[in-house]
Amino acid sequence: MRVLVFAESFAPQLNGVAHSVLRTAEHLVARGHSVLVVAPSAPPGLRHPGGATERTYSYGVLRVPSVPLPGYPEVRIALPGRQPAEAVARYRPDVVHLAGPFALGAAGAAAARRAGAPVVAVFQTDLAAYARTYLPVAGAAGARMAWRILRRIHSTAARTLAPSRASLRALAAQGVPRLHLWPRGVDRERFHPRHRDEGLRRRLGPHGEVLVGYVGRLAAEKQVDRLAQVSRLPGVRLVVVGDGPCRAALEAALPGALFLGRRTGHELARLYASFDVFAHPGPFETFGQTIQEAMASGLPVVAPAVGGPLDLVRPRRTGFLVPPGEGDGFRVAVERLARDGELRAGFGRAGRAAVAERGWEAVGDRLIGHYRLAIAETARPPRR
Repeated sequence: MRVLVFAESFAPQLNGVAHSVLRTAEHLVARGHSVLVVAPSAPPGLRHPGGATERTYSYGVLRVPSVPLPGYPEVRIALPGRQPAEAVARYRPDVVHLAGPFALGAAGAAAARRAGAPVVAVFQTDLAAYARTYLPVAGAAGARMAWRILRRIHSTAARTLAPSRASLRALAAQGVPRLHLWPRGVDRERFHPRHRDEGLRRRLGPHGEVLVGYVGRLAAEKQVDRLAQVSRLPGVRLVVVGDGPCRAALEAALPGALFLGRRTGHELARLYASFDVFAHPGPFETFGQTIQEAMASGLPVVAPAVGGPLDLVRPRRTGFLVPPGEGDGFRVAVERLARDGELRAGFGRAGRAAVAERGWEAVGDRLIGHYRLAIAETARPPRR
């Protein structure tokens, strides 16, 4: 197949949409398909992970002009213009994939509709939550507007794929049709307990502290400040991996935490495996890719009982789910794990086993199945 992907975010940015598109494109090429990714221009000066460049990818990448999101310049908002329509006309795709569609996805969907190309839209970002977080003046009206945009885009798709049951319910409640579950994959070889590094552990916790890790963007919607009580627990060291506009404020709010900045590749895998506990406080996750990577690394997880984590974390078996928005719940759960090494080890083994069938190869093949069904359903004449 010829697959045209419109991605609202792409490498060198580090987020769920960009990572999913990277791995999806790699899998499609490995299965013999042709791929073109259309994405916003990258932030100036931001390098691709692992020394890669767009020329080293085994598929085409077309950049469209973009502008930075106010207050968060690393996030780019596409200014599509004529390029999406031209890409559809020149590439003649068998299927169009919309990854986290918004501005670029809307233009891609319109171009695909005019060309009669089937569309598979992948829901990945809770734009209503972003609107409430970054546009507080708009409040509920901003969230409703975000849902109207999403509903308009997704309603044109032959299939909308959601990453979790919570996302399916949210989309159904908003009237989005033709919904299907498609979770994300995880690289079980890259993220593995064997990468645990005792030397690294001694550098991170020189006094033998229990290492509690967070990996992700340091942005307002992630609510990393909810880990303040965790950072003050005796015998515990909070290690924060990632970067973003809230880093300076978080360093002030979490003076006992160690901030390592952006990490990728094997270095990131070593950090995951060298932690003792993984904590993710963000209540707006449609899936929770870093949670899955932590589980593959053999870590117990503490996360909010809402959204994507509900599908990933089995309470009292692979970790703890706590009431969203409550820092005290994280403190209690981490405190229990910190004082019980056997409990941590048992949860970690169960978490590793839980992701056994979630490799990118299996998940990618399921996506190809959705493509084929979308093509067949689009070609089928409508019922009277």
